Amino acid sequence: ADGVAHTVSVQRLQPGDVVRVAVGDAFPSDGTLLDGPTKADEALLSGESHPVPKSAGDEVVAGSVNLSAPATVRIERVGADTRYEAIVALMREAMSQRPSATRVADRWAGPFLWCVLLLAGLAAIVWHFIDPSRSIWVAVSVLIVTCPCALSLAAPSALLGAAGALARRGVLLRRIDAIETLAHVDRVFLDKTGTLTDPQPVLTGTFACGGQDGEQKAHLLQEAASLASWSRHPLSQALVAVAPEVKALASRWKAVREEPGHGLEAMDDQGCTWRLGSADWLGVAASAGHADGTPQVWFGHPGQALLALRFDEALRADVLSAIQHLRAEGVHLTLLSGDGRDRVQRLAQRLGIADAVGHASPEDKLAALSVAQARGERVAMLGDGVNDAPVLARADVSFAMGHGAVVARLNADAVIVSDRLSDFVDARLLAQRTLRVMHQNLGWAALYNLACVPLALAGMLPPWAAGLGMALSSLLVVGNSLRLAR
Repeated sequence: ADGVAHTVSVQRLQPGDVVRVAVGDAFPSDGTLLDGPTKADEALLSGESHPVPKSAGDEVVAGSVNLSAPATVRIERVGADTRYEAIVALMREAMSQRPSATRVADRWAGPFLWCVLLLAGLAAIVWHFIDPSRSIWVAVSVLIVTCPCALSLAAPSALLGAAGALARRGVLLRRIDAIETLAHVDRVFLDKTGTLTDPQPVLTGTFACGGQDGEQKAHLLQEAASLASWSRHPLSQALVAVAPEVKALASRWKAVREEPGHGLEAMDDQGCTWRLGSADWLGVAASAGHADGTPQVWFGHPGQALLALRFDEALRADVLSAIQHLRAEGVHLTLLSGDGRDRVQRLAQRLGIADAVGHASPEDKLAALSVAQARGERVAMLGDGVNDAPVLARADVSFAMGHGAVVARLNADAVIVSDRLSDFVDARLLAQRTLRVMHQNLGWAALYNLACVPLALAGMLPPWAAGLGMALSSLLVVGNSLRLAR
């Protein structure tokens, strides 16, 4: 109330409190911005790929990151009332409705064991009348030669071998039976921002505004990059990434200042003023090409733009090949994103994905996935944000990207540490191979018991041979599963 700032715990915040949020910090609760302008990174919460401009009076969401300028916020909602907690509650509800699978081998191993005990008892009774001296001998052989352990090991040994192989490739499983579900997946839902695209924007084009030739345009690009090195803004860092060597030229700029929400201003060695930022900051009219929502930055003098720089999202290096492989395998793909519909549709067309939903809230994503499950499809979900957490929890099998939000990683079945979509493709192929190995193991266990149990019942298998056969059967199952770990 007296205007003095104090550092307090998030748990102490109450509606009506006024807090100051530094650049780079997360907004601690839902609230109203009292000053501005600034920009907020809401990618993990809403899927919006570009920073969202915020002015005085606009709402800010807990968990989004303040990017451009120190902000003062009046707290409106705290704790369970925030949008973040609403998404988490939706995730918990989705998880409680998740389909569950039961292992076939586990269902049969118990009854099989009781059948073995019954057979051994009956064999002892029958052989008591045929040859009393061999009745115990035959019963022991029946007990030893039967191998319920091979039956019970058939699935777990294969799953453990596959899990070890995936871990070495950078895919960490949180639920090991997800491998079996993954092998049957016929539809994959994909988030866009941070999953198919890199979180950081990239420079996609430069346009000379004053008729400069190629050499002059290249020189202006270097000048712009050297000025951008003074800022930590995501677009500035994307520009510096194009020409990292220009950091050595940054010292030529004098009286550098950054106007939050607008851009940079500095003077060169000749005392000439330069600006890098929005069209309003330079005092020029934005080009029509900016209408699609892609970020555009201008470089030049006040009132005179010399260079326009256009930025956009960049696909991860392996996305195109991974999408093509999944389509070739007959997997149906759906792009789900909270980003703008136009950007989502453009990316879907570029990747050849027929189904795409843009501007999707967590509830919209969950509804789309539920419809697919109601049709009887086995669905997988790949995402990285808080807004993806409910869908990750509800999907038959789910993968979170390694850089994603903690709540997404904690509620996914697996985490792709490498952030490579190709690792998901490899995981699906390995899951299908694991299923084949499991079937081989179950087939061998069944064949072994069908062949050896009658021999033991007929008194043709001594206990030492029965023990050797039982051990070899289990070793064969484990050895076959270890092939998956290579």
